[in-house]
Amino acid sequence: MKNKLKNKKSIYITGIILLLLDQIVKILVRTKMALYQEIKIIPKLFSLYYVENDGAAFSILGSKTLLLIIISLACIIYLNKFIIEEKLPKISYIPLGLLLGGIMGNLIDRIIYHSVTDYLSIFIFKYSFPVFNIADIAICLSTIFLIIIFIIDDKKEVNRSEKNDSCNRRRKSTN
Repeated sequence: MKNKLKNKKSIYITGIILLLLDQIVKILVRTKMALYQEIKIIPKLFSLYYVENDGAAFSILGSKTLLLIIISLACIIYLNKFIIEEKLPKISYIPLGLLLGGIMGNLIDRIIYHSVTDYLSIFIFKYSFPVFNIADIAICLSTIFLIIIFIIDDKKEVNRSEKNDSCNRRRKSTN
């Protein structure tokens, strides 16, 4: 197991950095702002707005803290197993670390506070997006990047396989 992780430690380092950044900002928000306080940064576009979310994204599964903790732990366990056992393209290391760190950041909030501290509020064309945090950004962006990376990697694998099949057929026909 140690050899399998040797080159993948940057995944865990990235996850820890994201986790620390997420938790530091959340501590600042919880200690420096009142619940539901809003600080307008760019009027009609971006503000800091302190809310507590006891659900998942878009408040899905509100008040289901134990279920969300179990889901988060299952995701962390699966991700860790995946990271250890799979041959991963190096380009996936940072997104995997961000995903791991983001899940852990929101998990810590759920365990300690029974809700997640959200504070980033964006308005675009009079639409107010649900308030979110750094961990949420990491989870969403890393998931998008990982999907793209693994689709590209799968296409490369299919092309390699097709080339090998073609070479094998030519060898057989010349023999």
